Amino acid sequence: MPYFSLEAVMQLFEGETLVPGSIQTLLYRWMKNGLVYQLRKGLYTSRRFVELHRADLDFAPAISAVLIPQSYVSLEFVLQRRGLLTEVTYPITAVTLKHTRVIENKLGIFSYRSLRADLYLGYELHHYAGIPFAMATPAKALFDTLYFRPLPAGFSPTKSNLAEELRLNLEDFTPAEVDEFARYVTLSKSKKMLTLLKNLKESVWLHSSN
Repeated sequence: MPYFSLEAVMQLFEGETLVPGSIQTLLYRWMKNGLVYQLRKGLYTSRRFVELHRADLDFAPAISAVLIPQSYVSLEFVLQRRGLLTEVTYPITAVTLKHTRVIENKLGIFSYRSLRADLYLGYELHHYAGIPFAMATPAKALFDTLYFRPLPAGFSPTKSNLAEELRLNLEDFTPAEVDEFARYVTLSKSKKMLTLLKNLKESVWLHSSN
């Protein structure tokens, strides 16, 4: 079982006479002994499951979806996974319609950014160990990253090379991915994003048909 809730454990003992709080005490002992990890309040996973799956590529994205089901993995995590980001990043980054928050547990740091509803798109659905999760396409991950990130200090629309300044490897973006990124920029109606799109087209994507 990839994860379980406090309610699920209580159902296992349904019909038995238990001292109030005994199940919570049991879970506390399991956590203290390292047999169980708490993902967030009321939600747990076993050390055995983590040991068996932690090295898998889709493990962290799936756990991210368990923590906040209405979310999709995006931003630096996806860029790094695609090889578009040269800097090392540690948090698992995701987008949600809920509040911006950071959840830290034994498995790592999971960062969630709140995005407006009309821009909550551009992701694909996957499954791992029975857990459904969503992940942004590279183009949407790039959009989300630039949308949330402030402009670099001293950035000039005509003189700066945004990709170099942010250490982004965007030369391998296909024309279709460039078009996809441009669609999100148009949808956003953001002057900042329109400026960044123009900069990337002129400094990186000159080889494309855009």
